[in-house]
Amino acid sequence: MTAPLLPGFPAFANELAGTLAVHSQFVLHGNLRDVFLMEPPGQIARAEPMLPLLWAALAPRGYTCLVCYDPVDGITVHPPPPQPTPTEAAQRLLGSRVIGRRPSLERLRTHLAKVVGVPEQPPLEGGAGAPVPADTAADPGKPAPVRRDTAIRPPVRAAFVIDYAARITRVPGQLDPVERDFFLYCQKLAFTAEPFESGPVLGERFNPIIWLVEGERDLPAWLTAGVEPIRTIAIGMPTLGDRERLARVVTPMLPAAGTPDGAARAVTDFAKLTDGMTLRAMIEVVRLSRDRGIGADHIADAVRAYKLGVTDTPWRHDSVKKHITEGQQVIADRIIGQDRATGKTLDILKRAALGLSGAQATSSVSRPRGVLFFAGPTGVGKTEMAKQIAELLFGDVDAYLRFDMSEFAADHAADRLTGAPPGYVGFEAGGELTGAVRRNPFQVVLFDEIEKANKSVLDKFLQILEDGRLTDGQGITTHFSECVLIFTSNLGIISTDPATGERIQRVYPGMPYPELEATVKAAVRDHFTVSLGRPELLNRLGDNIVVFDFIGRDSANRIFELQLANITRTVERELQMSLSLTDHAEWQLREACTVDTPNGGRGIGNLLESNLINPLARKLFDLDAPPGSTVVVTAAHPGTDAAGPELDAHVTAPRRPG
Repeated sequence: MTAPLLPGFPAFANELAGTLAVHSQFVLHGNLRDVFLMEPPGQIARAEPMLPLLWAALAPRGYTCLVCYDPVDGITVHPPPPQPTPTEAAQRLLGSRVIGRRPSLERLRTHLAKVVGVPEQPPLEGGAGAPVPADTAADPGKPAPVRRDTAIRPPVRAAFVIDYAARITRVPGQLDPVERDFFLYCQKLAFTAEPFESGPVLGERFNPIIWLVEGERDLPAWLTAGVEPIRTIAIGMPTLGDRERLARVVTPMLPAAGTPDGAARAVTDFAKLTDGMTLRAMIEVVRLSRDRGIGADHIADAVRAYKLGVTDTPWRHDSVKKHITEGQQVIADRIIGQDRATGKTLDILKRAALGLSGAQATSSVSRPRGVLFFAGPTGVGKTEMAKQIAELLFGDVDAYLRFDMSEFAADHAADRLTGAPPGYVGFEAGGELTGAVRRNPFQVVLFDEIEKANKSVLDKFLQILEDGRLTDGQGITTHFSECVLIFTSNLGIISTDPATGERIQRVYPGMPYPELEATVKAAVRDHFTVSLGRPELLNRLGDNIVVFDFIGRDSANRIFELQLANITRTVERELQMSLSLTDHAEWQLREACTVDTPNGGRGIGNLLESNLINPLARKLFDLDAPPGSTVVVTAAHPGTDAAGPELDAHVTAPRRPG
């Protein structure tokens, strides 16, 4: 196996340095603004930005300087002063008055020609800036001869770096004539340039033009498409190995981790915690750690502070463990008849609180804290469970963000979550999901009725579940590592026969729970693997599918009592009236409102609204009962085909003083 040309250098630098003999131009795109680790044999490892790295790669091959251009600073030289040799070399190439100027694109073409070593482009006929020989100046009537320079080898070996090349054009994607001519000239330059031998290093090489762009398509597509002299090189994000090497260099700058084993563990943890981050960001994490006095053994706090802006995390508060411990009874009192679902949910939350979610994976540090998939019949407490989890974990029901997936069924629905791409309507607004999570990284995010979402939305969920992050349309990355994600679904309850279109009830009240659970889980599996063709999303959910049962008769009675108590409190709070029911009226309402158990608590609430709230509101409205009145319901008459529900009630107005 051939040894690398530049031992200890990034792969893209070796690729560029190794092909200088066959390519006259290079397009570097991707992670340009990062720093890059260089570990030459026998030297101290160091991280350098792009220009110093390019110089370190080209200098051993006999290059004297980098001539750099960007639309802000114009023409500069690298290495910069006080190094005299590069500046002198650039002045020999371009002239002493060029450095530090911002040339026009027409003038920039002349500089490129001088560095590459090709004849300068003749001026346009009659165009401004055409050279005027001395004899023509003496005799204005004499026509100026067309000057044809012969190819002149440049006096020094140099590379021309065009930085921020995507910003050369005024309107992206639309070239004006001057811009078009500039890029066309550069393309022709790629074909007409020739390698030459110069300097102490043997071998023929080009004086290359190196374009630096963020995206591969930031330059006109025709400039590089099928143009073999122009080599395109992608610069990817740092790998785990890259991050480990840098961590070994920078971790010793932090307060000691204690034992050698602790230091080695800090290096490994630092590399894993920074998955998806640049090396530059890792160095900034170290700077932040030193500023806040965070030691190597707590590097996770520094990474969290860099990502989310906070070092304190509610997950470490003793109150979270206490709330989860007490949650069994708290949730059982509010989510009626779902003991199995409550138990499994709390197990997953305990795992999340301890940071053990996905602990079996090689790298799980960036994934969401917890993931739950609630499935089962409608109205049995799936959405209410999500609200209770938010209050349980963060002490605030407002730490709960809900998205109704029926609103995300259109083809471009994913743009609402992450924001529209550049150039599309709504780009400035950003994403609803990404923006909300950046504002509050510690919250429960509920995606209700996930089966109604468009496939493009599911692809976003796949990225969140796997990497714990999502990049919006504006290029801003949002981290979900401190969130609990909850998906709800009614899959498996009713299916439609594809041949007849008939809707078939697949599970029903009274079915043994193990059979109901197996049926619902099989339907969820079939939906993701067969209907959607997204088995990988199902794999990310793992065993976090929690199946809710139908509510039984006893549970229905408890739900009825809770909702009736809510109505009584609301009447007292909103109307300043006292509401009570006789035993007979309460029995009548209970019988009328608990018959719809297949629709769960929501069905009971709907019947209470029809049989109690509506007729009560009608009676109070007609009687114009004043605040302070006492309302006693003595009988409830459910609605019939001929008439709606009615109440027998008497209202006692408060006594007037005196």
